[in-house]
Amino acid sequence: MGIRNQTSVSDFLLLGFSEHPEQQPLLFGLFLGMYLVTLVGNLLIILAIASDQHLHTPMYFFLANLSFIDTCFSCSIVPKVLINIQTQHHTISHAGCLMQMYFFMALALLDDFLLAVMAYDRYVAICLPLHYTTIMCPQRCLGLVAISWLCSHLLAFSLTLLMSQFSFCASHSIPHFFCDLLPLLKLACSDTRIFQIMMFTEAALAGVVPLTCVLVSYAHIIHTIFRVPSAGGKHRVFSTCGSHLSVVTLFYGTVFLVYFQPSSSYSADTGKVASVVYTMVTPMLNPFIYSLRNRDMKGALWRLLGWGRCSTP
Repeated sequence: MGIRNQTSVSDFLLLGFSEHPEQQPLLFGLFLGMYLVTLVGNLLIILAIASDQHLHTPMYFFLANLSFIDTCFSCSIVPKVLINIQTQHHTISHAGCLMQMYFFMALALLDDFLLAVMAYDRYVAICLPLHYTTIMCPQRCLGLVAISWLCSHLLAFSLTLLMSQFSFCASHSIPHFFCDLLPLLKLACSDTRIFQIMMFTEAALAGVVPLTCVLVSYAHIIHTIFRVPSAGGKHRVFSTCGSHLSVVTLFYGTVFLVYFQPSSSYSADTGKVASVVYTMVTPMLNPFIYSLRNRDMKGALWRLLGWGRCSTP
């Protein structure tokens, strides 16, 4: 009850994990550790790619962008979660809530588009190797990333603009640890039918279409792999694509679990667990998935971390 009394008319309450006060120190330590690992891991990936000339290729250019997006994604959510747990001050202003929702959606959609671009890059590299340098030229790579940024921000802005028009005349307590779409939607007392139609339309455009691109790309890749005569060649191709496929499965699995359902059937507990996976676990695991399965990346990271020793005469 004390938490609920903190809010004013213009504020929201992020209840988060407050219903389990005995678990707060454990959750704080766990989330802080995951956050620090995410920042350090993704920063090392970016620095390794930037410092190694051998990694200045389209695949690693996209990977550096993915690491940057994952870093921003975590920074838009986790610090507020840690502050709420530590201070037990759960309020967030209406404008702050909408801003967090905007950046969360924009960066999640950007992750989505970039995973599709990376799948297309692997398709061209494996199925059309002789045309790879022509198709994936620097201008096209920059264009694909720029289009992904533009589309994700436009889609996020349109939903945020609609959400800003809603009135919240009932409870202002959000049973989540950040300002997510579905928990906010359940608090609105305005007519949300147009918003839900738009939300599912954008989910189809920004979720199903990129996922279809990923599946079609990998269908062609698998078909090409089966035509490779040597077992060693097949293993090399699988190792190249395995990392990306692991990230795609983890990302889409949790996102579909939360967002591809009517808001009336939304479960706060399921939403929170799934949200922890794609807001904290996935960005933390991406650097490990891409570095541990990639010999070139491991070599670049080793040279980066051992730079002083290697340069000593």
